[in-house]
Order: sequence, then C-alpha cells, then structure tokens
Amino acid sequence: MVAVTGPMTAEAAGAPCWLSLAARDLDTAQRFYGAVLGWTFRPASLGEAYAVGERDGVPVAGIAAVAAELAVPVAWTVFFAVDDADAAVARIRERGGTVGVGPVAYPPRGRAALATDPEGAAFGVWEGRLVSRWHVGERQAPAWLELHTRDAFAAAVFYGGVLRWAEADPGCCDVSYEEERVVLRREGQAVARLDSGPVESASPRPQLRPRWLVRFRVPDLAASKAAVVEHGGSLVPGGEWGGVHRPEDDDTDRRVVVRDPDGALFTLEVEDAGEG
Repeated sequence: MVAVTGPMTAEAAGAPCWLSLAARDLDTAQRFYGAVLGWTFRPASLGEAYAVGERDGVPVAGIAAVAAELAVPVAWTVFFAVDDADAAVARIRERGGTVGVGPVAYPPRGRAALATDPEGAAFGVWEGRLVSRWHVGERQAPAWLELHTRDAFAAAVFYGGVLRWAEADPGCCDVSYEEERVVLRREGQAVARLDSGPVESASPRPQLRPRWLVRFRVPDLAASKAAVVEHGGSLVPGGEWGGVHRPEDDDTDRRVVVRDPDGALFTLEVEDAGEG
C-alpha cells in the first residue's frame, strides 16, 4: 500500500480544499468509483444526496447527486478554500470570470460558489469548515490537479488575484514559474500545476477545452481500466490534451483518461511503487 502523506492543503486559504463530483445518481456513482478506485463511502453531513469517498480511511472526494437540481453538468470540480465566499465571488467577476452558482449555504459546514475562469475552466470556492486530513499532491497524495489552459501565466494572474495567493501567509501558497508551467506549492510540495497548451473553448471534445484536470492514483492501472468498462464507463482516446499535446507528455503506460457512466472526465494514474 502506498503511504498517503503530504501537506494538508485544505488547511490553507487559497489552496485546493476539496474535490466534488456533481452526479445524477448517488448509488450508481458510488458503485462505479468504488469498483474503479477502491473507495469506500460514508454519509456526509450535508444530507442524503452526498457521500464522501475514502481511500484507506482517508477522505479523497465527495459525490453529490445535485447535477439535475442545480442544472450543472456532471463533472469533477476542484474547490479552493477562501475566507469569504462573497468577497471571492466579487474578485472572480472583477477579473473576468463568470459565477454560475452561489454563494450557496451548506449548513452547518459553510458556503460554496461555482464559477468559470476567463478561459472557461470550471472551479469552485468554499468558505467554512473543511474535511480533515484531505490533501492533494504531486507524489504521495491520492489525487493530483492540473489546469489545462491557453496561457498558464495569465491564468496564474487570475487565480492568484481571486484566491489571494500573493497575500497568503508565508509558506502557505507559493507560486513558481517553470517554463510554460506555473506550480502551486504548499509547505514546499507541489499541490497543483497550471499548464499552457493547445485548447479550444468551443471544442466538442471536453478534453480539448480549458479545464481543471483531476487525476486519481491507483495501484493497478490495468485492473482499474477493466473496472471502468465493466461498470459502464469508457476509456477516452487521445490523452489529456485530446491528442494535440506534446508527444513527450503522452504516457499511456502510466495514465489514461476515463469517462464515467454519466460522462464525467477524470484521469487514472498508476502509483509509483517506490513512493511511501
């Protein structure tokens, strides 16, 4: 078993704090993700329509049967922690983003809003109590986040302003510019990356649109791929950039893009045996 360690990103304002799937049917989603990712589920405090997926007892993501209720697409969304959801929503609008939902109250835990950045990539902000022990990261965490966008540096200006990266406490959210990428770090460890690359905002292929990409790590990629097909999902050809990314970024032995039975995209990534 790979150790699940790393900085608790959910504790830091401006950092990723949660992953959530807006699904149509909670039972169907739990069966699929339980089989593919080996998650177990527990009820969430937000009501019967929510469940928290855990790996080895550590929370990884939430599934909410709210796609129809909120009129939002079935999709994975990354949420970022903010001190004030209203102020964050104002900053999103000031910087050219669009707010689609919220802020909406979710008692007793907090308030949330769903938005898109100027290029059309969807994300959320969350104000309030956070799920303990949750984290993402580049190596030993159960999940990893990347923004696929036209210009990573312009995106970093937008997200940095909205999430106040430059105003965070020292060591909370450090941003570094590396070639065509921007890396967000927490306690010195990478927790997300913004990548410049070919995107088409109106493309019929979702993997070509600007988006936050969610990768989930699994111990046996072949077994997880088989479980995807067996439980009603599909494997998406062309990789994370829809087949137009740099050849050196295409590593089909280590990762594969997946569509769940309702159409939500995510990536399976094999764990390194030497990690942890």
